[in-house]
Amino acid sequence: MDGAAVSAARARIDGRLRRTPILRSQLSTVNGPVDVVFKLEYLQFGGCFKVRGSLNAIVHAQRDGRLTEAGVLVASGGNAAIGAAWAAQLVGTACTVVVPTTAPEVKVNVLRSLGAQVHLVGDRYAHAAQAALGLAQERGALALHAYDLPDVVAGAGTIGLELAEDVDGPLTTVVCVGGGGLLGGLTAALRPGDRLVGAEPVGASCLRQAIDAGRPVPVALDSVASDSLGATQLGEICWGLVAGRSEVRSVVVGDDDILAARADLWRDQRIITEHGTAAAVAAVTTGQVRPQPDSTLCIVLCGANTALDL
Repeated sequence: MDGAAVSAARARIDGRLRRTPILRSQLSTVNGPVDVVFKLEYLQFGGCFKVRGSLNAIVHAQRDGRLTEAGVLVASGGNAAIGAAWAAQLVGTACTVVVPTTAPEVKVNVLRSLGAQVHLVGDRYAHAAQAALGLAQERGALALHAYDLPDVVAGAGTIGLELAEDVDGPLTTVVCVGGGGLLGGLTAALRPGDRLVGAEPVGASCLRQAIDAGRPVPVALDSVASDSLGATQLGEICWGLVAGRSEVRSVVVGDDDILAARADLWRDQRIITEHGTAAAVAAVTTGQVRPQPDSTLCIVLCGANTALDL
């Protein structure tokens, strides 16, 4: 996985998805207001960045003759499944998804409205993923992975190419981390002078625990953001891309900070996001990530599949 794969992904999906806008604004932090650029990726089809990777994988398979009438099959806590369902609809193929029983009802309802066949299996992503592998082999469907498939990671990285075009100069980009598909893709798209910060909850810290252990390790989940950052281990592709890179660093935030950042984002920007997405905002509001004079501070608001009553 490298920058060439990200460029190839962009060529495949170009013109099929929304070119999500940026918003230049200020964010209140413990150190006072800071200038930021928000990448409004929650405005993407399906309310999340995930459709980029799924569409790249499906179109690639279709062009190579690997896409059968069985369509695609994916395991996900919600957003990757929504992305796959949207991508399948755009291409005109069938989609089967396996989600944990803990998946938010709002996401399951969206999946069904998109025509996906939904199976509820287990109470963790890992359980759903195991069941999905068996179903894919049985049906001959194209197996998509929520975050650890080269085409999926490359598709997510196209966000970095858009940011580089829309914002002049080097960037310091903050993104939330679950299994690392988005972080990995953006790492592959980094230019000289760019920096990247992966933000995650203390109770769902796959990246931080991988860094501490020197390899991806199983992680117990205990966070308000576990519904969207629900991976129990960092993906191998992400780890291969970020390990040892000084321009990529990790930040962890508490649930209280996530809740406060999410509320601030609504109060000050009139933007609603998922708790997982708010982890990236919290990395800045808590002062752990500060503006640097040699780069522009960007935050990728990558998902908004949430119930309004939350």
